[in-house]
Amino acid sequence: MTEFLQQLINGIASGSIYALIALGYTMVYGVLRLINFAHGDVYMVGAMSGYYFAQLFTRGGGWLRFSLVMLGSMAVCAALGALIERLAYRPLRKAPRINALITAIGVSIFLEYLGQYLFGADPKRFPSLLPEENLVNIKGVVITNIQMVIFVVSIILMLALNWIVQRTKVGKALRAVSYSHTASYLVGIPVNQVISLTFVFGSVLAAAAGILIGLNNPRVDPLMGLLPGLKAFVAAVLGGIGSIPGALVGGLLMGISETFVAGYISDTYRNALAFVLLILILLVRPTGLFGKTSQEKV
Repeated sequence: MTEFLQQLINGIASGSIYALIALGYTMVYGVLRLINFAHGDVYMVGAMSGYYFAQLFTRGGGWLRFSLVMLGSMAVCAALGALIERLAYRPLRKAPRINALITAIGVSIFLEYLGQYLFGADPKRFPSLLPEENLVNIKGVVITNIQMVIFVVSIILMLALNWIVQRTKVGKALRAVSYSHTASYLVGIPVNQVISLTFVFGSVLAAAAGILIGLNNPRVDPLMGLLPGLKAFVAAVLGGIGSIPGALVGGLLMGISETFVAGYISDTYRNALAFVLLILILLVRPTGLFGKTSQEKV
């Protein structure tokens, strides 16, 4: 029972990070019906920029340094997300959807090679922003301060996003654009700015995930976004792509399932689980747990 609870806690920590990345996929899909395959590489840029910000911000206490690194990484990824939308996706807004999909894959590859050119291909050890210590130890079940930071930061960011989407004028505009671009134009909503803001929100969450993974698994490199990006995409599909609660639940399920497979079966099958889940979802419930079936009129 002790091992089960420990694996569950570890899985929730990993799943919280997947959920943050999955929210970026689900938001972009919600407004553009586009799978932004470059999103995992935005997460990589967040982690790598956090690595360099940590070298820059060396003064102050652990929490101040952590906050500065997090905010700096978020700013970099927000700018990157807006730039990708403006240069890569906006010119293809009226093109066939396959064009934008191929472009997304191209942007992903471009960011990976650019990252290797700028940061070097060798893995780097993420600085210890917060010294790790055990907060809870009940009969061998341990919760560390790093895991608690991951839980709390993830929950705060997800609640903040939900509040923005549900309670603000920006969120109302975002929901209107996700329903119909044409109708939004007609009522005076600046559709291009709203779509750009959607990329900014998703990129900020990806940056936060990059910093949190640096705390939990301090090894960063320019190719680190590939597998987590694919797993987060599967998590978004599992929860129901386009659904914010679905991205949260899908991310947690992905993290917990992956941790149990690694702990009870073999670490070899950890990465294969995501693709097995994707096949099962598409076969059994293509719309995901929280997805809704839509009917198109002919």
